[in-house]
Amino acid sequence: MSRPARARRSCLAVPGSSEKMLKKAQGLQVDQVFLDLEDSVAPIEKPAARHKIIEALHDDSWLAGTKVVRINDVDTPWALEDVTEIVRGAGSHLDCIMLPKAESARDVQWLDLTLTLLERELGMVEGTIGIEAQIEGPRGLRNIDEIAAASPRLETLIFGPGDFMANMRIPSLTIGVVNEHADPFESVLMTILSAARAHGLQAIDGPFPKVHDSDSYRVVAKKAWALGFDGKWVLHPKQIDVAHEVFTPTQEDYDRSELILDAYEYYTSAAGGGIGAVMLGDEMIDEASRKLALATAEKGRSANLPRTDESRFTPA
Repeated sequence: MSRPARARRSCLAVPGSSEKMLKKAQGLQVDQVFLDLEDSVAPIEKPAARHKIIEALHDDSWLAGTKVVRINDVDTPWALEDVTEIVRGAGSHLDCIMLPKAESARDVQWLDLTLTLLERELGMVEGTIGIEAQIEGPRGLRNIDEIAAASPRLETLIFGPGDFMANMRIPSLTIGVVNEHADPFESVLMTILSAARAHGLQAIDGPFPKVHDSDSYRVVAKKAWALGFDGKWVLHPKQIDVAHEVFTPTQEDYDRSELILDAYEYYTSAAGGGIGAVMLGDEMIDEASRKLALATAEKGRSANLPRTDESRFTPA
């Protein structure tokens, strides 16, 4: 089955062990929320956190468009119980499972098969629950293409900068922040993005932990946006509006993209003369222009941007 194109400009991380934060997150207007069983939950708290997450998912007051649970990675003693308990307890209230530290196709395929067996057991349509895979180390990055192709459930590839920095022994004490002498992330992000686009997936950048520094968050978010990423994690409500601002086209760009699409559709039609390349104002547009415009238009539509009257194309 084809995966739904869920908007993911803002992906809010919520510790599954905190009832207070789970409740607060329900009222936040984010594109996606993921309830965490991994890094933000102490080992002794993981069983209890599963029950808190199941209870929270049954609440119908969530404003987030997509609800996700991040399990522990496949090499831990918690992964199997994470999946089985969460899906059995809240499967119909769940959109995706996030798989951290994905290092091979085998990891994704294990989760795919486990979800299939659980969906059959529960009488759910097979393939209902999607998968998000986090790339957090050199093995995952080297195997990125096979990971991206591992399952039709896969919707998203996510960069995990904290574990990636640790695995690469990058000298920094803050996740996502490196010194002024090097920026290792651009090539990593482009590798993840290329694999995502080759397999029709979304690409999401990971967290920025300085939650009160909105200006720096905007800087790193714009770097991911400029490469073509679809969104970024948010760790605090202060980061939500910035993520939406950065990963939503400006009104001017959205209007221009729709104008290009209208004009190209008209001029390539019989009524427009079947012309493949024409001038639109002072710019020549052709099939490549249409593809660029469509990427921006789809993001604007996903964000429910309106078209202004000035954007309407009228043949001369």
